[in-house]
This record gives sequence, C-alpha cells and structure tokens, in this order.
Amino acid sequence: MTGASEMAGQRRMAVLAILLATVLAGLDAVIVRTLAGGVHPFMIAFFRALFGLIAVLPWILRRVDLRASPYRGLHVLRAALKQASLVSLFLAFTHAPLADATAITFTAPIFLTLGAVLFLGEKIGPARIAAVAIGFLGILVLIRPGAAGFDPWLLCALAGAMLTATIQLVLRGMTRHDTAERLVAWNLLAMVPLGLVAALPVWQMPTSPQLLLLVLQGVLGAANMSLVTRAFSLAEASFLAPFDFLRLPVVAVLAFLFFDQLPAWTTWAGAAVIVLATLIGSIGGREPKREK
Repeated sequence: MTGASEMAGQRRMAVLAILLATVLAGLDAVIVRTLAGGVHPFMIAFFRALFGLIAVLPWILRRVDLRASPYRGLHVLRAALKQASLVSLFLAFTHAPLADATAITFTAPIFLTLGAVLFLGEKIGPARIAAVAIGFLGILVLIRPGAAGFDPWLLCALAGAMLTATIQLVLRGMTRHDTAERLVAWNLLAMVPLGLVAALPVWQMPTSPQLLLLVLQGVLGAANMSLVTRAFSLAEASFLAPFDFLRLPVVAVLAFLFFDQLPAWTTWAGAAVIVLATLIGSIGGREPKREK
C-alpha cells in the first residue's frame, strides 16, 4: 500500500508540474504576441535563450559535467534546429491567432512518427498509419488551404511542429549515450551564440519595458523546462502526454483576456481531429516497431 500511495503522490506532483508548465507556455505565447512589431523574432529567440541560460547557469555549474558529453556537432545541430523552430513559432504567434497556432503544434508527434518511418526504418501498424492520415486531415481543417480564411502564417506553426519532431528524432540517438542534464545544458549553451549570430543583422536595442518582458520570458522558459523535466521524472510519458493538450484551452483563455481573440469553430474542430490522431498514434505505439 505504501508503494502504491507513493506512486499516486508522485503522479499528482507530476500532473501539477505539467499543468503549471502548460500555463507558463501560454504566457510565453502572450509575451511573443505583445512584443510583435517591436522586437524581431530573431532577437526574441536570442534573448529567450540568453536569459534562460542565466537563470539555470548556477545549476549547470554545480551539477552538470559538460566535458563528459560524447557529442559536440550534434549539440550545435540540435540547438540550430531548436532556434529555427522557436523563430517559426514566434512568427506564427505574432501574426496568426494564438489558438490556431497552438493547435497546430500538437501535430509534432505525427511528424515524429512519419520521420521515424522514413529515416529510422521503423515499422508501424495500422493504428499509427491511421493516426498520420487523421492528423493531416486535422491540419487541413485548421489551415483551410485554398479557402477564403486561409492564413499563410499558420504554415510557420506547421514548420515549427516539423522541426520539433526532427529535434526529437535527433535526441533519440543522443539519449543513448548522454544524460538529460547534459543535453539540456548543452542546448542552452549552444543556442545563445547561434541566436546572437542570427539576431545581429536585425539588431535594435529593446526598450526597457520590452527588455523586462524578454527577461520574464527567459525565466518562464527555464521554469517551464525544469517543470517538464521534473514531471517526466515522476511519471511515465504515456500518462502525462494527454495533459499537453490543455495548452489549447489555456492559450484560448489568455488570447481572449489579452487580445480579445475568440477561436473559430474550425480551430476546435481541427484541434479535436489532431488530438484524436495523436491519441490513436500513442495507443498504436505499443505495437512492435521493427520486424524481427
């Protein structure tokens, strides 16, 4: 009974951590939208990485042995992909409805499945094939290509989801020979110089209020990362994954409160289809992935 009670307590703590991370992710999107037009997305990405690194630097210096990592080039590649994914999402958050852009980010697991088949040679069963097909249907409902309501900026959110899936594919190999702590630390350390190089051509010093928001965003990003890491250390990924979908209602409420945005019915319909596809894919993931 003690073991079961302890496990239940850990799950409750994990859910609390992931829910708080969901709220922080929503606030991150609000900050990006607030900075729209005043701070270039390249600069937002740089300052986010810089202030996030400053927030966790004491932890890195105290607990992480950076030299023990067997990777160098892959850390830089992953950081570059992360930088590109953030800029893509920031463009979407700046120009497209926040709820629509958030809903499209849920497609990352679908692209991960597709990438695993195409590049890693994984074998998938009918459930996951159906999940990919249903997921693309959800994308069409959200983006509405060729329709009068088509918003090309949503393609940036789609690119962000694809890049996120690519990062996860790269991580699959790296996690076999490196620790989660070193992967997080190296990612932040590599993103700062890469972000600076991208930001220099468009550099314009932020105003004091903008800089304050950028500091807040960096701290929120570091806190989000810590909460997610903590949550997945307390409970299994399959248990926590569905809670990520709560980002949509959280962002929808924040978008209404801060920007008077109300999601269209297609947002909820498309998101529901994508969520269904992701859940089907998760169940299908229990099937054997490789032929023996």
